[in-house]
Amino acid sequence: MAENKYDEQAFFDKYSEMNRSKNGLQGAGEWEALKQILPDFTDKRVLDLGCGYGWHCNYAAEKGARSVIGVDISRKMLEVAKEKTDSSRVEYIQQSIEAVDYRNESFDIILSSLAFHYVEDYQQLVKNIHRMLDREGVFIFTVEHPIFTAHGSQDRHYKNNEIQHFPVDNYFHEGKRSANFLGETVTKYHRTVTTYVNTLLTNGFKLNHVIEPTPLEAMMDVPGMKEELRRPMMLIISATKL
Repeated sequence: MAENKYDEQAFFDKYSEMNRSKNGLQGAGEWEALKQILPDFTDKRVLDLGCGYGWHCNYAAEKGARSVIGVDISRKMLEVAKEKTDSSRVEYIQQSIEAVDYRNESFDIILSSLAFHYVEDYQQLVKNIHRMLDREGVFIFTVEHPIFTAHGSQDRHYKNNEIQHFPVDNYFHEGKRSANFLGETVTKYHRTVTTYVNTLLTNGFKLNHVIEPTPLEAMMDVPGMKEELRRPMMLIISATKL
């Protein structure tokens, strides 16, 4: 059974206070980089894996998608998503990413934002996504950068209350990590950049983009954003089904 930390009230309350939770796509440091490489949504069938509050689902609908399905394991996340959605072309389903099983070639675009580092079997997920995508369909996703997930603690080292450095260790040792996220212990899965990329290449995809995004200058006043320039926190990958 996939972990569902977001339905725990204390954790969900903390998540709700994050900049990206309160300000939507504009509050996400990686959004501007991601937006530049998103495909044309016009008349497309879209699947969002780990849709959270539904920000990307609504964006796809606004850009002309024919249909959008947002999948998330969290009931609380989907309750918020439904409140924020007024398009009849968007549908939300409570389900784990690993359990998604639509028929072959059901979608033109499959996207995911900051969810795959919660998935243990990335290769099987990629195989399933390839099967569900139509010919020349686009797969685009963001994950926590492997430099960020490698050590596990995901916390900086401090001296006299000042940040000294961010630890990177056991980079090539892939697998389960117990991470400190929003003051709670959360299970994540670390894998290398090589694994993220080569798994796509060996399972019927061609790469379009690999991006390590940085926050915009205009976001530098947001608490913590300046520190995001000291090490990569996110990775964006776009690929097309061959």
